[in-house]
Amino acid sequence: MTEIEGIAEYRLANGLQILLVPDGGKPTTTVNLTVRVGSRHENYGETGMAHLLEHLLFKGSERYPEAWAEFSRRGLRANGSTWYDRTNYFASFASNEDNLRWYLGWLADAMVNATLARSALEAEMTVVRNEMEMGENDAGRVLLERGLSTMYLWHNYGKSTIGARSDIENVDIAALRRFYRTHYRPDNATLIVSGLFDAAQVLTWIQESFGPIPKPERPLPAAPTLDPVQDGEREVVLRRPGGVPLVYALYHVPPGPHPDHAAMRVLALILGDSPGGRLHRALVETSRAAAAFAFTQGLADPGYALFGLQLQSEKGLIEAERMLLEEIEGLAVRPITVSELERAKARWLKQWELSFANAETVGVALSESIAQGDWRLFFLTRDRVRNLQLEAVQRAAEQYLRRDNRTVARYVPTQELRRAPDPRRVDLVGMLQDYQGDPRLAAVPTFEASPANIDARTRVVSVTEGLQAALLSKATRGHLVHARLDLRFGTVEDLRGQAEVAALVAALLDKGTRRRPRQALADELDRLRADVSVQSVDGGVSVALRTVREHLPALLGVVAEMLREPALEAAALDEVKRQWLASLEEAQRSPEELADNAVLRRLHPYPEDDVRHVPALAAQMERVRAVGVEQVRAFHRRFYGASFAQFSAVGDFDEQAAIQALRSHLGGWKSPARYQRVPRPMVTVEPGFERLRTPDQRNAYLRASLPLPLSDGDPDYPALMLANYLLGQGGSSRLWTRVRETEGLSYGIHTHVEWNAWEPHSVWSLSVIFAPDNLGRVRRAIDEELKRVLTEGFTAEELEAARKGLLALRQLSRAQDGHLAAALAENLRLGRRFAVSQAVDERIAQLSLQEVNAALRKYLKPERFVWAAAGDFRE
Repeated sequence: MTEIEGIAEYRLANGLQILLVPDGGKPTTTVNLTVRVGSRHENYGETGMAHLLEHLLFKGSERYPEAWAEFSRRGLRANGSTWYDRTNYFASFASNEDNLRWYLGWLADAMVNATLARSALEAEMTVVRNEMEMGENDAGRVLLERGLSTMYLWHNYGKSTIGARSDIENVDIAALRRFYRTHYRPDNATLIVSGLFDAAQVLTWIQESFGPIPKPERPLPAAPTLDPVQDGEREVVLRRPGGVPLVYALYHVPPGPHPDHAAMRVLALILGDSPGGRLHRALVETSRAAAAFAFTQGLADPGYALFGLQLQSEKGLIEAERMLLEEIEGLAVRPITVSELERAKARWLKQWELSFANAETVGVALSESIAQGDWRLFFLTRDRVRNLQLEAVQRAAEQYLRRDNRTVARYVPTQELRRAPDPRRVDLVGMLQDYQGDPRLAAVPTFEASPANIDARTRVVSVTEGLQAALLSKATRGHLVHARLDLRFGTVEDLRGQAEVAALVAALLDKGTRRRPRQALADELDRLRADVSVQSVDGGVSVALRTVREHLPALLGVVAEMLREPALEAAALDEVKRQWLASLEEAQRSPEELADNAVLRRLHPYPEDDVRHVPALAAQMERVRAVGVEQVRAFHRRFYGASFAQFSAVGDFDEQAAIQALRSHLGGWKSPARYQRVPRPMVTVEPGFERLRTPDQRNAYLRASLPLPLSDGDPDYPALMLANYLLGQGGSSRLWTRVRETEGLSYGIHTHVEWNAWEPHSVWSLSVIFAPDNLGRVRRAIDEELKRVLTEGFTAEELEAARKGLLALRQLSRAQDGHLAAALAENLRLGRRFAVSQAVDERIAQLSLQEVNAALRKYLKPERFVWAAAGDFRE
């Protein structure tokens, strides 16, 4: 195939790669077989499998039943080793044609005919365990394992080559054989013969031994996993008895074939060499550490560099670690010198030349380059080191040896072991064999969630002046009941400049009352087995409740106390403001939040003090900061009352008891200010596209919105609802099929309509997430699909499938008690019954294809869209 510096490459027809390294200067021969499989190639539950195979291959086959004994009889110094990317089998012996031919035959036989008997596995298990335990006694080795497992999130370089004890002890012999057949094959191996031998004769013997092995038809499995770039420093601590403290600083570095790998090799010497390395001079010579060291792993995938210290005692560990990191990451301010670079290059090249000159070690040295992808990297890396310039090494240091790419691992010797119990699995069969469950939680009768049945079962009551209730009592599992209480207050004028104050009051209602401190209130809600959620809504507050039958009356009393007598303490207000400000701070780097905010600001062109105004995120932060506790208390005194209120309950409860509790706790609570719904009339919005950049965000977001001149009472409402379902709401919608299923550009794309029940002003919106580089492709796919559907319309088959899906979705919504309670409360406010929903369902069932296509064309105007995209866009 090729020849480089005396090494000749050959290849058999079955794919076996052969490297011949003749050296007559010493009467020895070394044979090395490198199989390109290591712990990197193991799957879940298979850790340690590559290493275990290495052991079992020496257990022999039918043709070679006692391999180890034969090695001894023939005077072969033989062994094997397993690492991340490869497994090696090697033997050195005094030059002898019979031994050479025999060992080549054993290697070929071991590649495909290993017995892998269960008895051999069981016998070798003790040896493998002992090897594992030997490693577990080495604090430095275990610390490296812990550091790498913290450093790598997904890649197998973060797992020990020897594997997890549980995987090894429970290995499936059938799975082990599959792993063997998958990876042990001639086209996945390189055979290296070095030393004294006759090249022509060796090639003949190799052909005789390996040539008959067929090349498998199946391709080699890929190992695609790569870790993402590290996004912040990490730490791990190991505590065990005995030994001395250790500190490792680990950094992700490029793979062995990368041009920067040579620079990292030299950097390891500049920093970690003794006595000339910077770490030795700064920490060992000043007695802050007993020893300093460093190395870089050249691997097939991105590897790691380690810089470490061994200390005399735990005293001074933190200071030594600080100095270690300062030396490593301070290369930007204390640049590498020419003399440091030349010294490191000379030392590295000396070691390379010594390894190349030794016929007994050159095969193993070459195997590491083979594991990285190609044996010629052995020479290319040498050339790269020879030609290294100061600028390249300095750039590599500043690029890779930085805080956000760092993992620190500390070993702290301790005599106080505080271990959790050993992990064990649970015997579920034995534990559950006599379990009967709670007999009280019996099945409940089926409830028909049709609009007609909901109306028939719902009792509407005027509880007090201004407070109406819709009560739907039915059996539920666990005697559960969902309820909703809405208070409405203020006018658009009265609420001017009060948007953030109103939201903060609502957020404080569950933070304690005048009679119950915050913890006492939380304890009482737990005692009542209740969940209470308070939300500020446009011109009011909404409270969602969930409890069980016997506790609903008492819970209504507690909720009334929260609404009428909130503590509204300054400390709680500060906490809520901090949380809100933190969420707004986070929102400013969120593509979704930024794009949504940009669109909503365009859709609501109201003055800054109008309750309908949508401020920019930064402006909203300033408004939140400005709210004081007296403003919050004044707002509650001015607006809160039950003169304009709706209550609903769905589930297992006593209707009369609920009505009585409402009258007792909310009766006579008059609203201080009048209420008039905040209007949201149709406004003209100029179309446009806004691009927002969110650095270091891997996901991008695109939103488009369009105001629609209709309400949910409009005759076109059912047709447009179904058209939207076909366009982008359903799982088989046009946009979903094009953008996600066909082009694979997004995890999700959806359209929805925010329907207005009061005025002819609804809003259609589209939202989609995607990789930032795909913005152009996403826009093009959306534009093309919208144009196509507006030109060609939907098909009859699409219509029938969507009709069934939409009706089923509406039925499912009515079957959710929490949703049903919210809908009943809203119906009270609107003066509606579920007969309206029934009429909509009936209209959906009757809609023709022409009506649906006409509704979409009438209202969907892409040229009027308001667009916003946010992401880490390059341009």
